[in-house]
Amino acid sequence: MTDIAKLAGVSQSTVSLVINHMSGAKVSAATRNKVLRIARELGYPVERMGHAAPIEARNLIVYLSDELSTSPHAMQTIDGARDAAWEHDCLLSAYATRNDPAYEGAVLARMLADPALLGVVYATIFTRAVTVPALLAQVPTVLLNCYQKERRERLYSSVVPSEVLGGYAATMHLLDAGHRRIGFINGEGWIEAAAERLKGYRQALSTRDIPFEPLLVREGDWQVSSGHAHAQALLALPDPPTALFCANDLMAVGAIEAVRERGLDVPRQVSVVGYDDQDIARYTQPPLSTVLLPNYEMGRWAAESLIAQVNGGVSRRTSMKMDCPLVERDSVAKIAAF
Repeated sequence: MTDIAKLAGVSQSTVSLVINHMSGAKVSAATRNKVLRIARELGYPVERMGHAAPIEARNLIVYLSDELSTSPHAMQTIDGARDAAWEHDCLLSAYATRNDPAYEGAVLARMLADPALLGVVYATIFTRAVTVPALLAQVPTVLLNCYQKERRERLYSSVVPSEVLGGYAATMHLLDAGHRRIGFINGEGWIEAAAERLKGYRQALSTRDIPFEPLLVREGDWQVSSGHAHAQALLALPDPPTALFCANDLMAVGAIEAVRERGLDVPRQVSVVGYDDQDIARYTQPPLSTVLLPNYEMGRWAAESLIAQVNGGVSRRTSMKMDCPLVERDSVAKIAAF
């Protein structure tokens, strides 16, 4: 840099600003071009010298997920991230690692060497705590549908759905319709989302001084068949529930069919609420009241937060719990109308 400064007739600090692509530096275009020309003539690697490209040249966001093909949720978050990236003239490149550390490391090593890399959206298919790969400490990163296992030092912004409030909203909707015996068909308890939705269900019952009855809670596997089987069992109880809250829309589809098989009407005799707001919820008979899992919105938030962090110099890290709002359709009726 000393040799370049002498030949260009500028200070060494000016050379440093130019060859490190400091976009905010007050250096004229003529001086910048002169420094870069001399640097190239002397063999100084000004194009790729171990530094990233200037901020305005970085337009690649890597979306790194453990799974992409197990459910529609991943595609919705990718759509949100892609749309937000494109609105800011950035491109999104998605990779599925299948929880293979070697593959994940290979992808990160390759991407970190790309001078166009703006940052990484690190995503998981199930909401959970993660140990963030050490390589990500080298690049701006936002966590999507996951959060740091060690929370003592918040190194990364993160966004997850507010599942407790989602379970609470679904149950309160049934309580507001006058139901007091509400069956809950949940997913596997080891999945954090299932545990959180159950917590919301219990909190809603508590607000109305309705005791929690374990007999009214069944653990399914998120599939139509388990919703059908558990709804049949709940409706066969001596004192059956008048409403069913299912922890996803697929199980709610099975539950609606089980209600019909018993000669009952949805919603006139049994109300049903789902969760996720998948496309199928609009086309059940009747259309299914459900809770929106904000996959698209979380994807947008992750990409926008990453871009703001890089381009806007935002240093504060944020842990966002995104609302899961109720979507009212026609599968719930007031109990007084029975």
